[in-house]
Amino acid sequence: MKVLPFKLPTTSSQSFLVQIDEEPHLYDTFHSHPEVQIMLILESEGNLICGDYIGNFQPGDLYVTGPDLPHVFRNNKEYYKGDKNLKAKAISIFFNDNVIGEGFLDLPEMEVLKGFIAKSVRGIHFNDTVCKKVGPLIKSIDKDKGLERYIRLLQILKILSESKEYDFLCTDVEMRNYGEKEGKRMDQVLKFILSEYYREITLKEISELANMTPNAFCRYFKQHTRKTYINFLNDIRIANACKTLKTSEESIAQIGYQNGFNNLSNFNRTFKKSINMSPSTYRKAYLQ
Repeated sequence: MKVLPFKLPTTSSQSFLVQIDEEPHLYDTFHSHPEVQIMLILESEGNLICGDYIGNFQPGDLYVTGPDLPHVFRNNKEYYKGDKNLKAKAISIFFNDNVIGEGFLDLPEMEVLKGFIAKSVRGIHFNDTVCKKVGPLIKSIDKDKGLERYIRLLQILKILSESKEYDFLCTDVEMRNYGEKEGKRMDQVLKFILSEYYREITLKEISELANMTPNAFCRYFKQHTRKTYINFLNDIRIANACKTLKTSEESIAQIGYQNGFNNLSNFNRTFKKSINMSPSTYRKAYLQ
């Protein structure tokens, strides 16, 4: 699924790009690019949509997104209110397969690295242990020059490719390709859902936003996300509810209401179907 192709600025003096984002919020358009991206979140929280994955991100998270994998990191709504005390900061490394040299990945010694790049098309999230190990290297790479900078990249790739402590993000890598016009429509729909998930969003309202009939929108949405509209909306709500259950002492009912569920039984039922445990059990397990 190619969504709003993202063109990276490059120069003839660099074989890969190191980008430091320090803004009120991260780039929040659903997009893809041909480069592999290694991204370390330093500050801010929000939702991540990557292929058919929906979840939360927070400081210390380390992600790898493969070539042409559609994704968006959208910060929580408070990052859009102009609070100068809130900012989003992340470091990304973008590189192509050929950054290591033509034929280099075909060497026997590079089998693990070649496999890592192949796996990145599903999106990867590394755990805290890996992040603590590789984080200092990622933070310092922008200060390196010349050969030292290139060696630092190889060190980072060595650690990541040899690690077994990660989770895949996507379950389905065969996404539908569609053009920029469709990409803009889907981006508009996703931004609306991510900003308004906490209230009732009727099928009529969301389909009108996409300039479609309800039936046409349901087919369109399922075709492009591999999820029904209701399941996608509930996944967003449950992801945010999980975060609140871990960080707030509010009641289960109040957390459910804040995340768009109109009654406790509906929240409990949807949460258990998605997480395989009740909200109260989830909170207790996290606290323990």
